[in-house]
Amino acid sequence: MKTPPRPLRKLGFLTIGLFDEADPYQGHESTLEIIELGERLGFDSAWVRHRHLQYGISSPIAVLAAASQRTRRIELGTAVIPLGWENPLRLAEDLATVDILSRGRLNPGVSVGPPGHYDQVKGALYPDTADTEDFSHERVRRLLDCVRGEPVTRFSGAEGFEVFSDRVQPHAPGLGRRMWYGGGSLRSARWAGEQGMNLLTSSVVKAEESEDFAEIQLSHLRTFRAHHPDGDRARASQGLVVIPTDTASPEQRAKYEAYARKRLPRTTTPQGPAHMMFAPDLVGTSGEIAERLTSHAAFREVEEVAFALPFTFEHEDYVQILTDIATGLAPALGWQPPA
Repeated sequence: MKTPPRPLRKLGFLTIGLFDEADPYQGHESTLEIIELGERLGFDSAWVRHRHLQYGISSPIAVLAAASQRTRRIELGTAVIPLGWENPLRLAEDLATVDILSRGRLNPGVSVGPPGHYDQVKGALYPDTADTEDFSHERVRRLLDCVRGEPVTRFSGAEGFEVFSDRVQPHAPGLGRRMWYGGGSLRSARWAGEQGMNLLTSSVVKAEESEDFAEIQLSHLRTFRAHHPDGDRARASQGLVVIPTDTASPEQRAKYEAYARKRLPRTTTPQGPAHMMFAPDLVGTSGEIAERLTSHAAFREVEEVAFALPFTFEHEDYVQILTDIATGLAPALGWQPPA
């Protein structure tokens, strides 16, 4: 007998923030307007993706700094910052600054590994240290230490008129407990739990012990909680692509169905040498999607979601999708908007 799903407690969404090379302002402004809309609709969190040398948000912390001044309640997250592109100490300063500006609403999600197309970009990114850079979990540990207030220098105190701290400033109390790791493997899930981080799961996992996406993701969630100090109370979020069509026009429905149909073949078997499994996009009425989610083994284990918006749709499509999620799908899953 299936265990009943946990009530959906926190509702979030994830956007990539695409823009036109000839008019980058409009794409960034659209992202900010979507985040403002999310707050008005009652969403608990808004998350932005991170894209380097592409036509998507390359500086999510800067975008979220702007969003922090245009919103008051909604939590702001990154899903995820690839740390191979970052200096952990400098990133910790930026994260803490935005957390202070947002009054404690930042939820930074990170991942590790070498930057994409590293051989082509390493000369510009790390001209002197490209062959010695450490892209392992140690990079996350360095960031966690900085965020959590561990000393980063042996020097502190006054020097003339200037005063120096031995830890990253500003220090944002509570930010260390809101650090997320984007994991898609058993090893990553276990490591995130051992570090006391929160876990971001998405529509991509590594097919290690099964070729059933829901079963794989369920094993990651249970492994994470088994190794986390908070056990079953440890925070984990799921990020599937859902596209409700309750108020969509016929043209929008046709576009959404074609989008999901084009991406479906990659969900049937593991892809590439890393054996990655992709979850199917869920398109349909709120009732139809809710029924599929409540039968999803991994969804039944989470209380938080960050539903991913498709990459290539128009602003008005995102308005319709978010509105249907907040007014139809999420209530059907037990979520209630903030009072």
